Amino acid sequence: MTIATTTSTRAGGAFVRRAFDRMIEARTLQARRYVNGYLLSLDDATLAAHGYDRNELEREGASTSAF
Repeated sequence: MTIATTTSTRAGGAFVRRAFDRMIEARTLQARRYVNGYLLSLDDATLAAHGYDRNELEREGASTSAF
């Protein structure tokens, strides 16, 4: 009598992929907030010269800490 078992890694793979995607999304948002914090320290003329709008940057949020 032989018992055959099969396991699928699809469910586990999907979980890992979702977790990885969410981690990348969180780090991307963190980096964007960090960069916005620096951009908001620039004067309006410099922001305008590089195509940024201070009001839009303030709406997106800023963070001055690295972590």
